[in-house]
Amino acid sequence: MSNLMSTYLRLPVTFIKGEGVWLWDDRDDCYLDALCGIAVCSLGHSHPELTKALCKQAGMLIHTSNLYHIEKQELLAGRLAGLSGMDRVFFCNSGAEANEAAIKLARLYGHNKGIELPTIIVMERSFHGRTMATLTATGNRKAQAGFEPLLAGFVRVPYDDLNAVAQIADNNKHVVAVLVETYQGEGGVNFPQINYLQGLRQLCDQNGWLLMLDEVQCGIGRTGKWFAFQHGGIMPDVMTLAKGLGSGVPIGACIATGEAGEVFKPGNHASTFGGNLLACTAALTTLDVIEKDRLMQNAVQVGNFIRDRFKEKLAHWLNVIQIRGQGLMLGIELPVPCGELIKEALKHRLLINVTSERVVRLLPALIMNQAEAEQVVDISSEIIDRFLTGQAANIITRDRPGSSN
Repeated sequence: MSNLMSTYLRLPVTFIKGEGVWLWDDRDDCYLDALCGIAVCSLGHSHPELTKALCKQAGMLIHTSNLYHIEKQELLAGRLAGLSGMDRVFFCNSGAEANEAAIKLARLYGHNKGIELPTIIVMERSFHGRTMATLTATGNRKAQAGFEPLLAGFVRVPYDDLNAVAQIADNNKHVVAVLVETYQGEGGVNFPQINYLQGLRQLCDQNGWLLMLDEVQCGIGRTGKWFAFQHGGIMPDVMTLAKGLGSGVPIGACIATGEAGEVFKPGNHASTFGGNLLACTAALTTLDVIEKDRLMQNAVQVGNFIRDRFKEKLAHWLNVIQIRGQGLMLGIELPVPCGELIKEALKHRLLINVTSERVVRLLPALIMNQAEAEQVVDISSEIIDRFLTGQAANIITRDRPGSSN
């Protein structure tokens, strides 16, 4: 028996080495990785520049603590500020911690304005983490079950629904912020209407709220821009990052600008490991390689190829499925639960994921080329086609009379 707590239903495979978008298990079988650690390994596995930088830094100094100045932390903060147009950065170790920092910042912002019960608007189907505050903010009842009582200070509305947010503005004077994933990942790879972010920005400006964007999964070049909010032409007050920022080395960031950037004072918040030398080296190297190797442009080109190729391969099913994505954040929504496809893909030496029960999620490394992407589509479309054929009796197609799909 394992001494590990039973917190994961692990797949029956153990990986021991990787290169690019490929992984090898302890039997020396090779797998094509279309998940990259759930949007984490931006540069793929064992990237030579990242490996060299980490080895060099580890041989000099790994950690000192935030009691002292850390030059690479200053450099990374400056780099992120320059790329985002924002001002201040707090470093931590994960997306949950970054969102926790944002929630604390919003509450302190509200208390500073004399609001006794600062309230944050959050979204249905969202995912912000598994700490108590981020779990409460998360819009997934299954993830919350058993951990009650949840925290007060949150009000939930549907994602991509500006009218619902406007109604809260008319009826709740305790609201201080909106916390929303720019693009939803765990909730089903969902993308809002083009005017959604602009509308949220306008509502926040009108009401004196902070607009706080969770870009833990969609940030750091994954959608073809450094940050997904840049597709919408707006500026948030607060943004959270993690996952792809360190290419596998744990690091998170809460970035703020304007008034929000001045809320925290010494002693308000902290992190023992946050922004240490090794983590900042990983992040700086990741940003360098993404820029130097034009990986955001690659994400757009390869992502477009994958979507177009899926539409060709699954054209006979397009009345019952939806293929959506931005850059290398991709989802294929099926009409029935399809979690079994994860194990089926594993049999074909392909790593994929299913989220929100019915959405096949693909989050390849930003270095994936077209030939590798074609293999992902060919294997995935074959198992999806076979799965849907077996489920045909349970599927109501959109073109059938009386269909509600």
